[in-house]
Amino acid sequence: MIKKLLPLCALFLLCSSAIAQDPSSARNAALLRPPKGAPVALVVFEDLECPKCRVDSPLEEQAAKAHKIPLVRHDFPLPMHRWSFNAAVIARYFDSQSKDLGNQFRDYIFQHQPEITADNLQSFVQKFAAEHKVQLPFVIDPQGKFAAEVTADKELGNKVGIQHTPTIYVVSSRNPQRPVTEVTDSSQLFQTIEAVQSE
Repeated sequence: MIKKLLPLCALFLLCSSAIAQDPSSARNAALLRPPKGAPVALVVFEDLECPKCRVDSPLEEQAAKAHKIPLVRHDFPLPMHRWSFNAAVIARYFDSQSKDLGNQFRDYIFQHQPEITADNLQSFVQKFAAEHKVQLPFVIDPQGKFAAEVTADKELGNKVGIQHTPTIYVVSSRNPQRPVTEVTDSSQLFQTIEAVQSE
């Protein structure tokens, strides 16, 4: 029984661990900067198959909207998740149609996450495309461009020192001493943004 529980415990820790990580110890925290023209931004590393990412995603969107700051989403598919990498690649395809459409697709995948498997992912993709009147190509990523973008996000996350999903940062160009603040408790997200904005 204990042997059966161990893989589940490891999965839970990787998906939803709230291990406090001192932002100054992140190997390359300076890589996380707000987009041009924004002094503060919310940066999230997420996995579309991660249950905690699914729970936190609407909160992240609400917080960014309420504080009028950009929400920058990075793909960080975990190796034990069978369909998250493919879903991220497909999200990049929808991003290429419009960033808003890509975000709507991510939200749709989170909404249906409990029903999705590696075998039926494509049927959810087709349903989303039909609902949004988007013609899907026969091969979504023939040159591997979107897969390379997902891999680049994963590599960025590795450089920064991501250890779990979601990892949520409030990044700021206002305070050079503390450009990155990790939100280890999503219930404190609004307060953390407010504290960084007031610096």
